[in-house]
Amino acid sequence: MAQRAVAVMRSLPARLSVALVLVLTLGTLVAVATRAQVGSGLAAADWAAIRFTLWQAMASAGVSVLLAIPVARALARRQFRGRSALVMLLGAPFLLPVIVAVLGLLAVFGRGGLANDALGLIGVAPVSIYGAGGVILAHVFFNLPLAVRLILQGWLDIPSERFRLAAQLNAPMWRVLEWPMLQRVLPGAALVIFLICLTSFAVALILGGGPRATTVELAIYQAIRFDFDLGRAALLAAVQFALCAVAAAIAWRITPLDGLGGGLDRTVARWDRSPLDWVWLVAVTLFLVTPLVMIVLRGLPGLSQLPDSIWAAAGRSVAVAAGSTILSVLMALSLAFRGGRIANLVGVLPLASSALVMGTGLFVIVYAFVSPTAVALPVTMLVNAVLALPFGLRVLGPAVRDVRANYDRLSQSLGLSGWAALRIVMLPRLRRPLGFAAGLAAALSMGDLGVIALFATDAQETLPLAMYRLMGAYQMEAAASAALLLLGLSLTAFWICDRGGRVDADL
Repeated sequence: MAQRAVAVMRSLPARLSVALVLVLTLGTLVAVATRAQVGSGLAAADWAAIRFTLWQAMASAGVSVLLAIPVARALARRQFRGRSALVMLLGAPFLLPVIVAVLGLLAVFGRGGLANDALGLIGVAPVSIYGAGGVILAHVFFNLPLAVRLILQGWLDIPSERFRLAAQLNAPMWRVLEWPMLQRVLPGAALVIFLICLTSFAVALILGGGPRATTVELAIYQAIRFDFDLGRAALLAAVQFALCAVAAAIAWRITPLDGLGGGLDRTVARWDRSPLDWVWLVAVTLFLVTPLVMIVLRGLPGLSQLPDSIWAAAGRSVAVAAGSTILSVLMALSLAFRGGRIANLVGVLPLASSALVMGTGLFVIVYAFVSPTAVALPVTMLVNAVLALPFGLRVLGPAVRDVRANYDRLSQSLGLSGWAALRIVMLPRLRRPLGFAAGLAAALSMGDLGVIALFATDAQETLPLAMYRLMGAYQMEAAASAALLLLGLSLTAFWICDRGGRVDADL
């Protein structure tokens, strides 16, 4: 029966998955702690990095959530042609490689970008995107869509009958319906975005830097790559893990307040629309689309002239993403079958860590035995697989529970057990979530610029790292072409996996 198939998946694969996650999270933390020079303490620059990390994460989360409220409200109040496409667009930044988005933002807000060109026409001095302002701008670009999706779901959860009743009673809708909903949704959304911004490395690497805009993860990278001070890097990694663990624990403990009850799922025409709705919708669309359009316009002419080294880096990115995707999906599937508190706990452990913390711990571990550059690609693949695990488990966990609830008795009555039940009953009905989870893992791994920046030389560089080095050499046209290639590979990888899960998956 299907339960026996689940029992098979609960054994060795689940145990191996748990072991790998524990090694890459808690194991690397132990390695970091043993190397950390606690006695020497944190320098003034380290404390400045900690303060900036917390400040920029709070500012980014606050701005993203505040701007998301009117956008989500406009989407909740308006029905128009293209609305579903706009909602889909709000999910694009999650799949977008960070370094590609940053290059697009530079094309719009950089020194030679569209915004400064417009300011020059009216006689205003150009503004710089580098520093704290640029870091927050990039984080808002990535996290505003996420905040909109989370808050929009809160608006859609309000039964339409409540809006109708408020209209009949002439009650202030904002006070009796919308504000209570926001009090329930906003804390969780803000904490999730805060945690994401705590572990953002590529944004700070490109747009930050300097004593006033250095994050803890950027300080870890500088301590290893420039100073080769493993003790200081380990101490900073321990601090970063502590910050992420506290934020993850708070987000885990926050539970929504009671909702507003159920309804009949009717659609009600909103009479409280405002012309400002269109202003917010147009503004957020331009904010999200313009950087992508600039990447295409600047990168397309030189795409065919990219050097062989870029294509080789692209091949390494595809190989790493493929291995990372397979491993991440297998781990998520085994933990989904395992279920229970242990699986849930292991599934969220990577959220309390980060690529740089894992990379620092692995650097400390392998340095005594082998050159870190020799294992750059395998280590990157392992870390990317673990970092994508929480998303895959979130997709597959509910699907596995539904299949078990619906088909366990039928499988038992037909005498299906073991691998036969797994092959005939379980996996065909998990194709859609499996494809979506694989697509997420592939896209996230393809655009990662984290561990590879610690380990790789020119011979091991992936496409994001090659693109970053082009930007550092001020070869912006070649970097734009490489960004377009990376964008195409990431979206194609997601489409192939997601489409593969949906083909003939009508069961």
